[in-house]
Amino acid sequence: MITVVIVDDHPIVRAGMKAVLDTDPDITVVAEGKQGGDALALVQEHQPDVLVLDINLPDINGLEVTRRLNEAATRSSILILTALDDAQLIFNLLANGATGYVLKDEALEALPHAVRAAACGESWLSPSVASKVVQQAVHRDGQPALGAEKSLNRLTPREFEILNLIAQGLDNTAIAARLVVTKRTVQNHVSNIYGKLGMDSRAEAMLLALEHGLGGRRARDST
Repeated sequence: MITVVIVDDHPIVRAGMKAVLDTDPDITVVAEGKQGGDALALVQEHQPDVLVLDINLPDINGLEVTRRLNEAATRSSILILTALDDAQLIFNLLANGATGYVLKDEALEALPHAVRAAACGESWLSPSVASKVVQQAVHRDGQPALGAEKSLNRLTPREFEILNLIAQGLDNTAIAARLVVTKRTVQNHVSNIYGKLGMDSRAEAMLLALEHGLGGRRARDST
């Protein structure tokens, strides 16, 4: 059973999210809150698999909540659910530990899938959000660090292809379907990617990939 805490300052929105998640027999909402302080307290109390968190909260905003939980090394994955689709904000949230970002107008369809992905440590980005993040990454000033470039060069062609799909916001199930392989095979490749890049999370790998312009192009050939 995947446990979830929902924090949003609008009661109707919280009720709608809970109703959507309650339709999934493998997901249970264990607590709800309406402000950032609630998020910090409820995560500490319940240790949920996933925290579904709004950005605009009355006391502590979602970015600061994400940063604090990341610093505290919480086991809960943080799934941002908001109407905002600002690329720089998304980058900041991912860099500070958020696992996924779902737009509220897509929540009815995407939320259960996003929660499942987040519970497995997989990133989830709404398609329109993913495209903005890619554009932001491609147009960022400065050059990638040489060490990071060398790390990418250590990847096999298949690992590079999978990293490219991660940068597009696909989860392991979607990648497996795209490449016509098993999910276990994808998981093994993802673990190898983390090891070669010296990273611990999918969000870190995604950010590095986007900073190198992946996510909108084909993976390199094996030759």
